[in-house]
Order: sequence, then C-alpha cells, then structure tokens
Amino acid sequence: MTQKRTPSAVDAVAEEYVDRSLALSPSLALYLGLEGAKGFDDFSPAGLAASNDLTVETLAKLAEVEKTADLDDVDLVTIDAMRERLTVDRDYFEAGFNHSSLNVIESPLQAIRDAFDLMPTETTQDWETVDTTMGAVPTSVAGYQESLSLAKSRGQISARIQIEKVIEQARTLAEPGSNFDQLISAATDVPSSLTQQLSTHAEAARESFAHLADFLAAELLPAAPEDEACGREAYALYSRDFLGAEVDFDETYAWGLEELARIDAEQREVAEKIQPGADLFEVMETLNNDPERTLHGAEGLRKWMQKVADEAITELGKSHFDIPEPVRTIECKIAPSATGGIYYTGPTDDFSRPGRMWWSVPEGVTEFATWQEKTTVYHEGVPGHHLQVGQATYVSDTLNRWRRLMCWVSGHGEGWALYAEKLMADLGFMKDPGDYLGMLDSQRLRAARVVLDIGFHLGLEAPESLGGGIWNREKAWQFLTDNVAMDRSFLSFELDRYLGWPGQAPSYKIGQRLWEQFRDEAKAEAGTDFDLKAFHTKALNLGSVGLDTLGRAMKR
Repeated sequence: MTQKRTPSAVDAVAEEYVDRSLALSPSLALYLGLEGAKGFDDFSPAGLAASNDLTVETLAKLAEVEKTADLDDVDLVTIDAMRERLTVDRDYFEAGFNHSSLNVIESPLQAIRDAFDLMPTETTQDWETVDTTMGAVPTSVAGYQESLSLAKSRGQISARIQIEKVIEQARTLAEPGSNFDQLISAATDVPSSLTQQLSTHAEAARESFAHLADFLAAELLPAAPEDEACGREAYALYSRDFLGAEVDFDETYAWGLEELARIDAEQREVAEKIQPGADLFEVMETLNNDPERTLHGAEGLRKWMQKVADEAITELGKSHFDIPEPVRTIECKIAPSATGGIYYTGPTDDFSRPGRMWWSVPEGVTEFATWQEKTTVYHEGVPGHHLQVGQATYVSDTLNRWRRLMCWVSGHGEGWALYAEKLMADLGFMKDPGDYLGMLDSQRLRAARVVLDIGFHLGLEAPESLGGGIWNREKAWQFLTDNVAMDRSFLSFELDRYLGWPGQAPSYKIGQRLWEQFRDEAKAEAGTDFDLKAFHTKALNLGSVGLDTLGRAMKR
C-alpha cells in the first residue's frame, strides 16, 4: 500500500460531494457496489436541479478552500480535476442537455435497464435491494418524461431516428419475459412474500416502459427533427465532457484522415504477409473462417477471455508494470443483456467485488474470432481499464473517494485503454500477424470514428472517396463499411451510437493521441533517464482525470 496521507480541507470538500451525490443518485451507489442503495435516480426537472445545486455549491467551496488552505500536489490535482469536471456538469445543465438526454446507448432508459446487470443476487438481502430498486423504476421513468417534456418546450428534441430506436428499446423492456422478468425468475430461494413483491414490481417496471414508449411516440416523435448533426457549439461542450480537454476540431479531423491512411497502409502490409495477393478484407474473412481462431458459444468466449486476461496480468506483472496483489484478480463475465456492448466495471473500494470485464452477446451470435478480440481483452483488462481503475482504487490512502471512484473521463480512460492496445503490440504480445492485424483493425475503427464523428456533427467536407460534400447518414454508413471489419448488425448499432452520442466515440483515439504526446514529452525531457514503467505508475496513481489536468500534473 502507499503511505497513508492525512486528509486535507480539499479532500473534505470532495468527500462531502461524494456523500451528497450518493444520496441523490442510488444508481451511482449500485454501480460502485456500495451497500444501502435504495430506489433509483430522480430524472425529473426537480431532481436534475438538485444535482446542479450541489455542483454549483461544490465549485464555490473549492474556490474558497483554494484561497485559504495549504495545498500539496495531491490537492492541486484534485482542485484542477474537480473544477474541470463540475464546470462541464454545470454547463451541461445550463445548456439543457440533461433534460433532453435521449439516444440509443447512454441516456436514462439505458441507465435504468443496465443497473440491474450489476446487482448481486446471492442472498435474500440482495433480492430485497433488487426489489426496492425495481419498485422505484416507475417514478424514475415518469420523472424522465417530465424532463423530456420540458426540453421539448425549449425546442430541444433528439433526432427522429434516435427516438424511434429508443421506442423500440422501451417496447422490448415492456414485454412479458423482458429483462425484469428474466431477472426475478432467478429468485427461487427467497420468502414467498418477497417473490410476490418482485413480481409486482417487475410488472410495474414493464408498464412504466410501455408508458414511456407511448409518450415518446405521441409527444416527441411528431416534433422530432430529421437532422442528427448537433452543430459546432453543442459539439464543443460534448467534446469537453468526454475529453477533459479542448482540441482544434478542424486540425483533429485532418489528423484523423491522415491516421486512417497510415493504418490502412500498415494493415495491407501485414495482410500481404498472411495471404499474399489477397485483398485486405479477403484476408480478414480468411481469419474469420479459421477454425483455430474461432470460439464457439458465450461460455467458450468467457473462458478464453479469462485465460487471456490472466496471462496478461502474470506476464506484465513481472517487469512492465507494478500490479498490486488485489488488482491481479479480474472476472470475465457474459452480461445478462444482449446489446452487443463490451465494458468494464471496477472493483469495490475493498476489492470484495473484483473488477469485471463484461461481454453482452447479442441473440443469435454464437461464434467469435480471436484475431479480432484479443486486443479487446487487453483494452478492457490489463494493461487497459482493469489496471487503470484497479490501481486508482488501490491507492485509497492517497486519493479521496471522488478521485478514485467518481471521476471518470472517457478520453483519459478510453484513451489509456487504446494506448494499452498499442503498447501490448510494442511489448511483443501481438507477434502473431493475425492478432496484430486485429489490433490495427481496432485502431482503424477508432481513427475512422474521429473522422466520422467530427465531420458529421460539424458539417465538414466529406472525403473524396464519399463524393465530397457535407456528411450525412448515407455517407457515414458507406464510410464505416469501407473501413471497419465488423459484423454489419454490430456496425449498424455503432452508427446509431455515434450519431446520437456526439463526441464520445472520438475520445478513444484523441485520448490515445494525448497519452502518447504526454509520454513522448516526458521522454524528451528525461532523455536517457526516461523510465516507461515509472511514467505509467505516476500517471495511473493520479486516477482518471481530464486530459488537460493529466498533462499539467505530469509536468508538475
């Protein structure tokens, strides 16, 4: 363990913010694996206002303590990080983004649905928590509708196609046998009274999503715009949220095009070595059809994920990284939902629940190609998210709870995970040309997302390969199918995600670019004394912070 640090006045502000945030957001407590979470979040205008009031109050307290307290390096990073994050939160509220939040992947509907994936169900007490949480769903959904109505009155409505697809999601959750019924069907060893309550609350939860679907169809859909592009002004705020940094979008768009061309050229060189004379996508199809590179069934996928993750922890822990003992355990699991997503959830503060890598396998998908997915395991596991989040949790004697549990910046986190994928290749873990091609394919996808996301939402000039002109959905789909070797059903959802969630998808590759920039700057500064392992340890011990904050902290 690190040397215990005496909590400061700045830490006190952060800790108070965590306590009050947990009281306002039971879903946060559920996500963090904390006991005592009751109910669900209030997505109504009043609930959103209460959260914003806390944000504004905390910003004022930070300003005051900065003037009056003696600050060490940890405090300086905390103030920098909190001010940056909370200012974005305040600006989001003032822009009305919280009230109008609706898309296919990250809005209140999905937050409610996915929370139940994380809930333990081993004991009667666990099921009682499930019951109280499920019982709160109708009120939470109703509050969400109130906020959407307020946003509509302000002229803030999501694009038609996003609403249509969210209606489909709501209808699916409303059907008998949906996620809620599937969950409670496992409650076989609890008192009959609790079984009845679970059944009643599951039915009420399903009905609330039926009402939501009707509301969206009747109230929002007729007024919804066709245009999915958010525009430069809104995009700037979205991008700040996901990066914790401000970037030049026009320069970044041009860089994305250059990076895409560079990766394409390297992919073709590797493909020529695998199958001389074949086209890149033909080589990928050959790899997909290779029995030695094919996994069968979700359980086969899970076992392979666990094996690759465990091997990475063992090997990297020998010399490349300092991996504390509690972080050397990761659980690979198949998520109960079937959305196609792959994600990581961190350990509890005491590591009683380990970090977990989740794979949500869509219905009907039974085969998986290891050449494409090995790099994903490194991304979600070690040295990716698991090492990143686990290390921040481990240094609990240095970082307050906000720093290690609540502060998550996509560009920092996803940028590190993509940096980790490339690092594994650099360290020799991708010697197999198929696996290396898979890593390049992952990098190519992320570079393509920089181009598509910025180009589409800012209305920039499309590449000549698409005929030039302004980006639209048709050009975006052609661009994806030309550049991404992904099953078309997955890719279709990915396009919906990018167009409905501006700024998030580019944060991976832009984050990686900034991580590599910080590393190269440190290397240039230190010269022959540069220690990559020490650089990684220092950076990871900071926890997740905005990328501008990270850059300042690494130079301090």
